[in-house]
Amino acid sequence: MLSVEGLGVRYGAAQAVSEVSFTVAQGEVVTLIGPNGAGKTTTLLALLNLLPHSGVVRYRGAPTRGRSPEQLVGEGLTLVPEKRELFASMSVEDNLRLGAFARRASARTLGRDLEEVYALFPRLLERRRQLAGTMSGGEQQMLAVGRALMSKPQLLMLDEPSLGLAPLIVRELFEIFARLKAAGTTILLVEQNARAALELADRGFVLEAGEVVLEGEARELLNDPRVMEAYLGLAAP
Repeated sequence: MLSVEGLGVRYGAAQAVSEVSFTVAQGEVVTLIGPNGAGKTTTLLALLNLLPHSGVVRYRGAPTRGRSPEQLVGEGLTLVPEKRELFASMSVEDNLRLGAFARRASARTLGRDLEEVYALFPRLLERRRQLAGTMSGGEQQMLAVGRALMSKPQLLMLDEPSLGLAPLIVRELFEIFARLKAAGTTILLVEQNARAALELADRGFVLEAGEVVLEGEARELLNDPRVMEAYLGLAAP
């Protein structure tokens, strides 16, 4: 689904990401974990061509260079950004409908898609007439994910979905991500909550200072002494 080879991103003289390489197979959940400033969000933005970069990115077998972010989104490469970027003065349902705008779906199809999102997020159904800007942080995150799902993504990229949320809401969100995984959704997850991310993912990559320093099966990384000590709050044996 996605192949990244030697990705590099600079902010002026500063090298934010250096020679990052990884793949995401269809139906797989891959997570990028690491500390603040490691280059995780920068990597996601580069994958959508929102930042200039070096290296080669292939999405569904074709290089992404020269394709606009709008084209990539139209082809199913969808990002839920860290700041959610909702339309605060619009209702929940109108935000969801905008997620399907590029698809030009029929009213019947759109109605079915809304039902699917509401089945995943019953709280959005309860608040469908509420203005997005008046919702809690957890509800806004649910709306941001729901809006992305309305675009029928081939690859769903999630940038720090648990950031600033209460533990109960985080658990609820990750249960929904697990349901999406079980349904075959391909996910690339950037997350500081390393335990939740690795428990969900099939494979993981640890970024530090813009470079991949560890990679492997998620279960193995959960038990890796270096990951346990640095990211899980556990002393290495």
